[in-house]
Amino acid sequence: MSQAHKQEAPKTVRCKIITVSDTRTKETDKSGKLMYQYLESHEYQVNAYEIVKDEQTEIAQAIEKGIQQDDINAILINGGTGIAKRDVTIEVVESMLDKEMPGFGEIFRMLSYTEDIGSASILSRATAGVVQDKAIFATPGSSGAVKLAMEKLIVPELGHVMREIHKDLEK
Repeated sequence: MSQAHKQEAPKTVRCKIITVSDTRTKETDKSGKLMYQYLESHEYQVNAYEIVKDEQTEIAQAIEKGIQQDDINAILINGGTGIAKRDVTIEVVESMLDKEMPGFGEIFRMLSYTEDIGSASILSRATAGVVQDKAIFATPGSSGAVKLAMEKLIVPELGHVMREIHKDLEK
């Protein structure tokens, strides 16, 4: 990112975390807590957090609530991204996108291959984009995947993503 882009990027981004799981609770949600810690340690705000079942309507409703909240700029989802019939996060997110950021999923899989899980990365589904002027990121629910996505992609670019989304809205 150029110096001008860095200066124009917001200093904080207000976020919502959604964990998609049929079994996790707030006490056992390691990946949701990890997202929370990464965001807070980089001075991003977490204004909403919830766990929903791996059901299309529940995922869509949780995203929609985040879209409607004025104090949310970005929605970060973990879980429900596998290839089993029950894993529907990616389908829900992609059906709602106004703009897709295909590079997120592509680079996430490349990094997963080289730094984390090797050839099993072909099973990995991740996506990102823009829904009604809000950034949205969906990652696998494993703590390794969340750590990789947060460290290498989301945290370093979140301010830049928000700058790009909002740069022509003020006109």
